[in-house]
Amino acid sequence: MRHPSPQADPSGRAGARDGYVALTFDDGPSHRTAALLDALREAGLRATMFNQGNHAAERPDLVRAQVAAGMWVANHSYSHPYMTGLEPAEMESEITRTQEALAAAGGGTPRLFRPPYGDTDETLAAVVAKAGLTEICWDVDTRDWDDASADAIVEAVGRLTDGQVVLMHDWPPSTLEAIPRIGEVLRAKGLRTGMICPDTGRAVAPGNRDGAGNGAGNGDGDRAGDGAGNVDRAEG
Repeated sequence: MRHPSPQADPSGRAGARDGYVALTFDDGPSHRTAALLDALREAGLRATMFNQGNHAAERPDLVRAQVAAGMWVANHSYSHPYMTGLEPAEMESEITRTQEALAAAGGGTPRLFRPPYGDTDETLAAVVAKAGLTEICWDVDTRDWDDASADAIVEAVGRLTDGQVVLMHDWPPSTLEAIPRIGEVLRAKGLRTGMICPDTGRAVAPGNRDGAGNGAGNGDGDRAGDGAGNVDRAEG
């Protein structure tokens, strides 16, 4: 695992000059995905969406909406299990079924995998690599999964530095509430939202070819890559 108020601009580049960070949202698509995408676009932000395969199969329209909004689509397992409790064949099924569901939904072929809860080991890492994916976690955990307030989420994002990756989720109402201020905080720090390079595990400019290949999100050129490791387990 690699460790990783100008007018709103869908590229995430409004007013920024000093670096890139990666916003990531787990567990979608959900009943809040459409509102989250609207908020991200309004704030001029882009993000990597770590989707569950079962959710993508239920709401393929929302996966297509993520792509249309300029987000990067990635793999977060099919049913959100503790992956290290599975046999290797079950691990492979969780990953493969999600790849298939996301592709069928119009999300392309993801190149990123984030294990639920950040729960991983050498066996899982080998299965992920065999599937042609890069396993990633995060640098900063907003703890939105633990009922963190919008203020706490904004403060956590404010700790990001160039190249880092932050963990958020698709479904918490406090996360949706925080999005406008996240945009303001990042602009104040001179940071843009970017893709994640699969080779370095760091956020880079969208479309950057320095190790990004076709982009790690879904192989569509301007898509996302690798991520960063976490210190403690979360509800990823």
